[in-house]
Amino acid sequence: MYEEELKNKLTPEQYRVLREKGTERPFSGKYVHRTNDGNYVCVVCQNPLFSSDAQFDSGTGWPSFDKAIEGSITYNEETDSRTEIICAKCGSHLGHVFDDGPTQTGKRYCINSVCLDLKSKKYT
Repeated sequence: MYEEELKNKLTPEQYRVLREKGTERPFSGKYVHRTNDGNYVCVVCQNPLFSSDAQFDSGTGWPSFDKAIEGSITYNEETDSRTEIICAKCGSHLGHVFDDGPTQTGKRYCINSVCLDLKSKKYT
């Protein structure tokens, strides 16, 4: 029943990415570039995932972050040597993490915009 509820709650694109492990087209998402301060949360369950302070422009066409909020995500090693990122609260697919980030962490969390909502700092 949970999946049927999500199909009604999410757009078809969100459902495809979050629940069927799809990928949105590069440069198509509203959060590719940082616009406001706050926390990015999972669109399904509102779990806080990333601070806007961790966002950087990777030039890849997807929102990129150098670190996640501690305990907010789980990792799944895939057969093609990529590491999938999953929301720790609801199990939704968010994107992938790579070890080629330009900041001190060396990480690039490459996330699909359709997976995120931005909650302004004044509300977090």
